[in-house]
Amino acid sequence: MKIYAVGGAIRDAMLGLPVKDRDYVVVGATPEEMVRQGFKPVGRDFPVFLHPETRAEYALARTERKTARGYHGFSFYFAPEVTLEEDLARRDFTINAMAREVMPDDSLSDELIDPYGGKRDLDARLFRHVGEAFAEDPVRILRCARFAARFTDFSVADETLVLMREMTANGEVDALVAERVWQEISRGLMEHRPSRMFDVLRAAGALERILPELAQLWGVPQRADFHPEVDTGVHVMMVVDYAATQGYSLPVRFAALTHDLGKGTTPEDVLPRHIGHESRSVGLLGPLCTRLRVPVECRELAQVVAREHGNIHGSQKFGAAALVRLLERCDALRKPDRFVEVLQACEADARGRGGDFASAPYPQRDRLMAALAAARGIDAGAVASRYADNPAKIRDAVQAARIEAVEAAGLRAADE
Repeated sequence: MKIYAVGGAIRDAMLGLPVKDRDYVVVGATPEEMVRQGFKPVGRDFPVFLHPETRAEYALARTERKTARGYHGFSFYFAPEVTLEEDLARRDFTINAMAREVMPDDSLSDELIDPYGGKRDLDARLFRHVGEAFAEDPVRILRCARFAARFTDFSVADETLVLMREMTANGEVDALVAERVWQEISRGLMEHRPSRMFDVLRAAGALERILPELAQLWGVPQRADFHPEVDTGVHVMMVVDYAATQGYSLPVRFAALTHDLGKGTTPEDVLPRHIGHESRSVGLLGPLCTRLRVPVECRELAQVVAREHGNIHGSQKFGAAALVRLLERCDALRKPDRFVEVLQACEADARGRGGDFASAPYPQRDRLMAALAAARGIDAGAVASRYADNPAKIRDAVQAARIEAVEAAGLRAADE
């Protein structure tokens, strides 16, 4: 029995990156032998075992055969005679198909096992598929796109991109399950430069199948005085990349990605204006989030940002009453922490543009936070107690008190 460290741990060490987890492959063993040595079986589709002390995962070397469309359409074969090279052959990219033997003291051998040219492609900064079996698993298109967002100086090999386009054309992408699509998209959004993920998906023809609401934004013009970059798709990528540079959360990055979906449905005769695109964006978000089973916190933040980002941008002209109504629509009084994220997404929208917009001040954030602090400073319970005999007046009375507090804070409209 021999044990090898494989995949991302080997790749990242060669790139000088921190190695978080190791993947192990065991060659020459049976499940029974693994159990006798104290390993705990946990794999459902193929034998994976937890180390009795470290709890790290060890998988028996295996081969696989395509049996149906999609991510789950595989049967696996594992036996002591399956070689390491055969196991590595089923992996996605050459840079993930390298290995080093694990020595008795748990150190790794100096000898790099690289049967498919992974080091060559690592040096060339290329994502290249190992073999034609790549085309059997549509998740690999998503993984390639996500890796592009992480490794920002890598590109996709020409022959791999051709294969990915063929996979899209023959319907493999349509067999992806929603949970796996969201898993990869959400992980890609949290990488260094999320726009590269969508660039790769577009190049492979897969974005319009996975996220058609987003794909239709490219080629849609906007007013150049507000958007020097003009193209809506380009703008959205700039917004999500700005959110990434600030280290914003996944809900904020998803809101940045989806805030302008409605611009893809603007009638051509009114372009480059986009009157009412906010409500259309909200309308498109619902089915998208349902289809991909987007988590509630991402869905709700994205809906608020899509609906209110225009009002937040224009809030410098709002008086106290309009500010309080905006805060109420955003549910900021009950969820102030979420409102901070709403403002982060809106600031990303304001800065994710060409020209001088990226460095322009965004005073809306501080003014709205000051308004929120003033409005939350009133004692709503005390106000409500004064109308115990007439509950129908409580809501208006509380709102009036909040407006008065915002006015007292000196938050007048810019033109007052």
